[in-house]
Amino acid sequence: MPHVDPIKLQRRLFAELSRMYANEVPMYDRALLVNAVCNRATCDLLAEMFPGFAIDEVQLSRTGSERHGAIRIGTPEEYRWVSRFFACFGMEPHNFYDMTAVGAKSQPVISTAFRSSRNPEHRIFTSLLRTDYFDEETGARIEARLARRQVFPDEVRENIERREAEGGLSTEDADRLIELATTRIFKWTGEATDQALYDHLCEAGFKIAADVACFGTHHLNHLTPNTFCMDLYTTAMRWCLREIDETEFLTHAVAALEQVRTTADQDVLCLLFRHLDSEEIDGFDLIDPGSDFVMERIGQLRDTLAAPQFALHELPHHGFKDHTEGPATGVPLLLRQDAYKALAERTIFTDADGTHTESVHTARFGEIEQRFYACTPKGRALYDRCLGNATSAREAAANRAAATADYAECFADFPRTLSGLLEQRLVWCRYEATAAGRNAAGMIGDADLDTLLACGFVRRVGQRYEDFLPVSAAGIFASNLSQYGTRSTAAEKPEYTQAMLEQILGRDIIDPQALCAAAQSESLQVTYAELGLNVDASA
Repeated sequence: MPHVDPIKLQRRLFAELSRMYANEVPMYDRALLVNAVCNRATCDLLAEMFPGFAIDEVQLSRTGSERHGAIRIGTPEEYRWVSRFFACFGMEPHNFYDMTAVGAKSQPVISTAFRSSRNPEHRIFTSLLRTDYFDEETGARIEARLARRQVFPDEVRENIERREAEGGLSTEDADRLIELATTRIFKWTGEATDQALYDHLCEAGFKIAADVACFGTHHLNHLTPNTFCMDLYTTAMRWCLREIDETEFLTHAVAALEQVRTTADQDVLCLLFRHLDSEEIDGFDLIDPGSDFVMERIGQLRDTLAAPQFALHELPHHGFKDHTEGPATGVPLLLRQDAYKALAERTIFTDADGTHTESVHTARFGEIEQRFYACTPKGRALYDRCLGNATSAREAAANRAAATADYAECFADFPRTLSGLLEQRLVWCRYEATAAGRNAAGMIGDADLDTLLACGFVRRVGQRYEDFLPVSAAGIFASNLSQYGTRSTAAEKPEYTQAMLEQILGRDIIDPQALCAAAQSESLQVTYAELGLNVDASA
C-alpha cells in the first residue's frame, strides 16, 4: 500500500489545526481576517512598486497559511510520543531552548522546535515541564497529577508504531491520525482537575505549570500566522480592539506602509514569496508609486476594517501587547513577534470526589510573527548585544514614543539590506547561477566570488529564519500571563542541557546553524558547477 507524502500530510495537519483553533477561539479567526487584509494592502503596494508582480487570492492564502504553534508537555514519556507523532509529518527537533535561563523572564520548561529541515512552512515550539524546578512537595504533586492522564490514546500509539515499522502512513492511517490530533491530542476541552493544585501553582506565579499539570490534553497555546508587515498588522489590531482611535491608526498605518515603500527591493520579494522564481523577481523593475498611493491604500484599508466582522472590541479580550518583540522596525533579522493577550476561557474543574466547579483559565493567546533572515553566529552575537541594550533603553524611556525611538537606535549597527548584511557576514544566504552565468558557462575565467557577483553571473538569496527566539518567547509568555518570570523553588536550581533533552527524545537535536551553513556551502558548490568552474566551495 502506498504511503502518504509526509510534507503534504503536514500541510493538511496544520490546516485542520487552524480550523480547530478558529472554532475554539473566535478572536483567532477574526485576527486572521485582519492579517489577511493587511497582507493584501502590503501586496497591493508591492504590485505598484514592481510592475508585473501580482499575488492572487489563492497564492496569498497559501503564503499566509504558514503557522507556528506552541504546546506544553508534562512528562518525558509524553514528550517522546509527541516527537514520534511529529515524525509522521516530516518534522524533526531543531535547537535546544533552556527557558529556565532567560533571566527575569525564566519559566520552568525546556524546549525544542519540531519542523522540517528543508523548506519548512510549519513548526511547533514544544516545551517540557521540569518538575525538579520546584520544591519537592510541589514537584511530587505535579508528577502525581500527570501520572493519572494519558494524552495519546492507544489507537494513536499503534498508528505511530505501524508507521515506524512500515516506513510511512497509509491514507487511512493518516486520516485517522489527523482526526485524533484535532479531536483529542491538541483539542481544548475546558476541562481540568485538581483546582487546589491549580490555585497553588497560579498563586506562586507558575501559571505555565498550572496550564500543563491540570488539563488532560496538549492544547495549543497559540497558532501563529505570518504577516508581511508587522507594524501595519499591530496598529490595525489595536484599532479593531479600540485601543487607539482612527487618527492614531491612520498615522501608524501610513508610517508602516511608507517603511515598505522606501525599503522594499527584489530581495524582500524573495523573502516574502518563496513560491516565486528568483529570476522572475530579478526581472521586475522597481518604481516609486509615491506617498499618495500609500495614503489612498490606507484609506481603503480603514474602510475595510470598519466592517462589522472586524469589530474585535465586541469580543471578550484582554487587549494587545504593549510592544513588539525582536528587532526594531526595518531591521530584517530573525523574527518580529507580537500578540493579543491571553483570553479568560471558561473552565470546569472536577475534583476527586466528583465535585464540579466553574472557573476561568488564562493561557492561550494570539501571536503573530514576521520572519526575516537567519543570522550567522556573528550576526546572532551582535543581535543579542543590541537586544540587551535596546531592552534596557526601552525600560528607561519616559514614554512610548521615546521607548520606540531608543529601542530602534540600539539596532543602528545592523545594515537594513540583504547585501549589507551579507557583506558583514551577519546572515546566511544561498547562491544561484543566473541566466547570464549559465549562458557564459565554460567561458568564465575568474572564479572570484565577488567578481562573479559583480558581473551578474551569481545571485544571493537570503535564508529565512525558521526557528525561535527564547527571549522574545519569554516576553510573549510574560506579557500574556501578566507574569514576568519565575524563580526556581528547588533547594538548588537544576542545570538543564541539550544532552538531557536528547536522552528524553531518544535522538539528536538538529543544529539550525549547521543546516544554514551547509545550505550556503552546498548551493555555492552547485553554482560553481553550473558555471563550469572547478572550485571547492568548502575550501
